[in-house]
Amino acid sequence: MPDTVETDVTSTDSPEQLRSAMTDKLLAEGKITSGAVERAFRAVPRELFVPEAPAQQAYDVDDVVITKWNEHGVAISSVSAPRIQAFMLEQADLKPGHHVLEIGSSGTNAAMIAEIVGADGEVTTLDIDQDVTDRATRGLTATGYDRVNVVLGDGEHGCPDHAPFDRILVTVGAWDIPPAWVNQLTEHGTITVPLRMRGVSRSITVRREGDRLVSVSAEMAGFVRMQGEGAHEEQLLLLHGEEVGLRFDEEPPTGAELLTGALDTEHAAEWSGVTVGQTEPFDGLHLWLASALSGFCMLSATAETTLVVPQNRTACPAFTDGSSLAYLALRKVSDEPKTFEFGARGHGPEGAKLAAELAEQVRVWDRSHRSGPGPVFTVYPAGTPDDLLGEGRVIDKRHTRITISWS
Repeated sequence: MPDTVETDVTSTDSPEQLRSAMTDKLLAEGKITSGAVERAFRAVPRELFVPEAPAQQAYDVDDVVITKWNEHGVAISSVSAPRIQAFMLEQADLKPGHHVLEIGSSGTNAAMIAEIVGADGEVTTLDIDQDVTDRATRGLTATGYDRVNVVLGDGEHGCPDHAPFDRILVTVGAWDIPPAWVNQLTEHGTITVPLRMRGVSRSITVRREGDRLVSVSAEMAGFVRMQGEGAHEEQLLLLHGEEVGLRFDEEPPTGAELLTGALDTEHAAEWSGVTVGQTEPFDGLHLWLASALSGFCMLSATAETTLVVPQNRTACPAFTDGSSLAYLALRKVSDEPKTFEFGARGHGPEGAKLAAELAEQVRVWDRSHRSGPGPVFTVYPAGTPDDLLGEGRVIDKRHTRITISWS
């Protein structure tokens, strides 16, 4: 089967034609792998959930339709791209008769869940924002899926009135897994959640193994962030005015304020010898660096600055020891085919040392994890002693301790 399907879509195509083309494309790309999810995608009229958007946008496999912004212009509610909805529904492995809780409502996803679980199942979709639940209600009524329970509430607490659930799907970016989700899960239930760990997000599905949760799948995904009690703000450290920022998912290392002048020093470069093609994915590298490096953070830089040349100006893996920093870099090494080499650039008194350490971790990823299955995420209750945790990087959160272990 080809990796992509070219569709001859025009502005005059009907919603039914657009829906068919969208589903065919997702099937060809392997994002839809089951008959149940395929039928749901062919059945639900997405355009009725976003009446203000053109139908072509509603059915664009990569397009996120933003439905609400906050006072700072930051998106706080959206209808996720079909590609993301497809693989999350496949991750959840929904079955007829399942009772399902969706945290974060767009209406569209709840309708597809209802289509899959059928008349013997039950779907509850919950959101903290009245505007969002009202919108979901209108869309679900207009499309005939008004049997879905639409609940206004804080997702941190789940929905005890309709528990227990065979599946919990979280369609907002979460920083932690609160006890309510686990307590409202059936014995063999699973949670599918886009979880942020050290600034890197993955949609993971976890299931119970005793008193812990263990991942059974993980996919790259990003969502608008959870509001309410489950919200978690990153720590931002600005360098050289606002030209460069370091975003820490946890507390910055002690003495990080000394980094203010680090970019005024000459940089040190260390190249790894590890290469990547122009269209070759390498998202596993970011996660490996996040799990391997202490003082890990994400570097962002304005388009105009020449102080840094990061691999990605929006969210580039970096780390610091408090007085120096290093970040992931790329340089072109071949035009035919176009190929790039990973490396690191360091600043500050220990910049060369940090750059060498980052470059070495790129080599470790290339040797041991680049072609592997990816890590296993294990979620333990907060307070679990170290000697009862499995191997791997330990990330402490409010309610849980999470280990990232690579085979």
